Amino acid sequence: MASGRDVLGPFRVAMSGLVYTFRTQRHMRVHIYVTLIAVLGAIILNMRMRELLVLLLMISFVIVAEMFNSAIEATVDLVQPSYHPLAKFAKDIAAGAVLITTIMAVIIGALLALGDETWERIRTSLTADNLGIGMVPRIFLGCFLVVLVVVIGKGLGKRGQAFKGGLVSGHAALGFFLAGTVFFITDNALAAAIGVLLACIIAQSRWEAKIHSVFELTLGATVGVILSLIMFGLIPK
Repeated sequence: MASGRDVLGPFRVAMSGLVYTFRTQRHMRVHIYVTLIAVLGAIILNMRMRELLVLLLMISFVIVAEMFNSAIEATVDLVQPSYHPLAKFAKDIAAGAVLITTIMAVIIGALLALGDETWERIRTSLTADNLGIGMVPRIFLGCFLVVLVVVIGKGLGKRGQAFKGGLVSGHAALGFFLAGTVFFITDNALAAAIGVLLACIIAQSRWEAKIHSVFELTLGATVGVILSLIMFGLIPK
């Protein structure tokens, strides 16, 4: 028959891992603090039990992902102390998993905070025949879509990093999206021309720094122009 010490041993090891992660990983401490704030906010908003359970489940996913990320980083550093592209790749993938779980937790937490009635009003307005989105939400939504398309484009390419280089130039995409935004929301031809000129200067700076090729800058500019056309030229006002 197993002794009490043998039964409690795995729990002590697990608690040691939790404490070590909390002490050594700054992101883990941030997650814990945010968890306390989120739970307190859920109590203040008088969330129902099911909503609170969903929130706690998503928070636990983020914390577990962060712990796996820390474990993978420690293992990679042990096996490959010096720099190696595959070691960096493993760390980046683990960090990406934490990012995905965090984004989903934030989205779900925000939807839970909105409540059923508020979400139903938003859903009804989005599906109405006279769909209308304000100017500022269009800009923010457009910027989000630009970033999303750029990230996907960089993933399809075989060179560059998330924030440097890659198949689609994020700087050119954002620059030409904002230039297109100015073109659609103003009747001032000079302002529109200045917007396009600034976007071209941004693209030129990335080319002169040898971060992007002309093809990659063209793809980025195309993404920006198309999304500005969709957000301000095609979606009903």
